[in-house]
Amino acid sequence: MKNTNKKYLPLLLGFACALGVLLGAALDFTSYTSGSFLKPNKKKEKLARLIDYIEYEYVDEVDMDSIVDVTVNEILTDLDPHSVYIPQEEYVQLSASMKGDFVGIGVSFRNINDTIAVIQTMEGGPSEKVGIKGGDRILYANGEPLFDSNINEDSITSKLKGEENTRVVLKVYRKGVPELLEFDVKRGKVALKSVDAAYMLTEELGYIKVNRFAESTYKEFKEGLLKLKKEGASQIVLDLRNNPGGYLAEATKIVDEFLPEDKLVLLTKNKKGAVEKTFATKEGNFETGELYVLINENSASASEVIAGALQDNDKGIIVGRRSYGKGLVQREMALGDGSAVRLTIARYYTPTGRSIQRPYDNGSEEYHNDYLNRYKNGELISADSIQIADSLRYVTPGGKVVYGGGGIIPDVFIPKDTNFEKQSLNLMLRNGYMDGFVFEVLEKDRKYYNSLNYEDFLQREIITDATVDDFKSFMRRENFDMRFNNYRATLKLYLKAAMANQLFGSTAFEQILNEEDPAIAKIIELSANQNFKK
Repeated sequence: MKNTNKKYLPLLLGFACALGVLLGAALDFTSYTSGSFLKPNKKKEKLARLIDYIEYEYVDEVDMDSIVDVTVNEILTDLDPHSVYIPQEEYVQLSASMKGDFVGIGVSFRNINDTIAVIQTMEGGPSEKVGIKGGDRILYANGEPLFDSNINEDSITSKLKGEENTRVVLKVYRKGVPELLEFDVKRGKVALKSVDAAYMLTEELGYIKVNRFAESTYKEFKEGLLKLKKEGASQIVLDLRNNPGGYLAEATKIVDEFLPEDKLVLLTKNKKGAVEKTFATKEGNFETGELYVLINENSASASEVIAGALQDNDKGIIVGRRSYGKGLVQREMALGDGSAVRLTIARYYTPTGRSIQRPYDNGSEEYHNDYLNRYKNGELISADSIQIADSLRYVTPGGKVVYGGGGIIPDVFIPKDTNFEKQSLNLMLRNGYMDGFVFEVLEKDRKYYNSLNYEDFLQREIITDATVDDFKSFMRRENFDMRFNNYRATLKLYLKAAMANQLFGSTAFEQILNEEDPAIAKIIELSANQNFKK
């Protein structure tokens, strides 16, 4: 917000609460009775008139959009940490992400020397179908050049995206091919995967990783589950680490795959005290197999619904660290101008009746500093440091003691590696800092790397000491001076995983990382003990 608007802030915040009433009139609450927001209300009319006076009669120019945005944010901040305003530009991106797909040509790319270089084609997407490959340079789209230093990423994306079933003719340079290749690409739906991996850890133990809960998550999950069952899985690892949540309905359908008919999945309660219960149906595909659920301090909301429902029904073993602690249910509601509000409409409770929502009485700042507090009190490295209130003690039907009041506490604790160097490497991997370097390595000999199948790739020493030294030089060019001598082996593993992702996809990426994951190792140990008992 511009400084010229700050002087009007005290005036406008004075009627912030009243403006909330006005905004409420514009919200699309389909669950309310028809016409309940359309009744005449003199307070709303009064406020609308005041806003008109300011906009049309006030002596100075006022940026009304900025003022309204600030006021809306101020209102929501005073409610709870998870009720938020979503500006128009963010809402468009968020909606696309949660929809589970988008329309385009299906490539990820980076701008290298003012040229569009394809990192990889998306599985099953239009570009993969016509034969575009990683390393290709897209030079023209429908005759328009894309190798202009002034062209930005948004402009490039707009030329490649378009309406479904429309066509774009691409001219592509491929190393080793003397002439430009031409591809007639029919734009189509490209999946935004929410299931990163589904593969067998051992002969009996299958692994599924879910990164969020979007519209397509349950469908993806079920396909992965049935695939693993066909491959012999009698036990499943469901990895929900770092999963921030999403659509509650997708999470409850996943729980249904593991619980018998009529088992309670969760309860929700709104401001009027109305309770809605969700029960499992008879449709489950894995009701008798052994189950392990991985969570950590970043597993939130819908992830916690799954962990809590399974724990309270004595199904499976929860492994990891205490989850985030978000037990509030939000609904996104359009505000009529392309923006929206994500408003808390209910609280949810696990089947034993516990709320896992962390307290937020001391304000949003302290609430969002919870990770730092957990780090300081030692909770991330020792289960004994988890603060538990005996008044929030519950007992499952099987006699297991569980607690409410702030996240799901795992049955088996896995300490976090808090070494700064190790964490920095992990951040570089997860945030894409290694991708640029890996792309450069692949570019040096695409023919060789493309000739490898996955088994060859796993068995060969793809990342050498020289590769690590090259990576350090690469990072110095990016103004990062790295000294990771104590974690050289870890860096090699991470670089290999990043390369596998570009060559073979996200399942290969997760599979390589899981080779040295202590939580995965613990679950394999638990699985072996279960088999021994049988």
